[in-house]
Amino acid sequence: MAIEIEVVREIMQMVIPFNRFLGFELTDLKPGFARMEVPFRDEFIGDPVRPALHGGVISALIDTCGGAACWTEIEPADRVSTVDLRVDYLRPGRKHRLVAEGRVIRIGNHVGVVDLTAFHSDSPSDLIACGKGVYNVRRSEG
Repeated sequence: MAIEIEVVREIMQMVIPFNRFLGFELTDLKPGFARMEVPFRDEFIGDPVRPALHGGVISALIDTCGGAACWTEIEPADRVSTVDLRVDYLRPGRKHRLVAEGRVIRIGNHVGVVDLTAFHSDSPSDLIACGKGVYNVRRSEG
């Protein structure tokens, strides 16, 4: 039995201090899929000349989204942590709401692999970044 959606939402938005600090919101979650969003804040600008979002905000959001997607495929007592995160930045992020989606490719006994994308809520076909997350799945003993 996979972990309940509301439990994942509570963990991702309220329990993890980093996610709460950045304002990450879990907006959709179903088996093998997660969607997270973060409203724009001036503090997220990494290049004030363009202006463009800092890549760390983008990568943090897609990494968190990938972990949430993995949680839809494991048991409540299991744990997930990032092993590797590959991010390809395709275009500058604008001063707009950022969205990330994660789709589980495979969850095994020890490793989960997730396809990741990031885009703005007003232009979902214009990817800002794409990537792949590899996550350690630590199964509970009992």
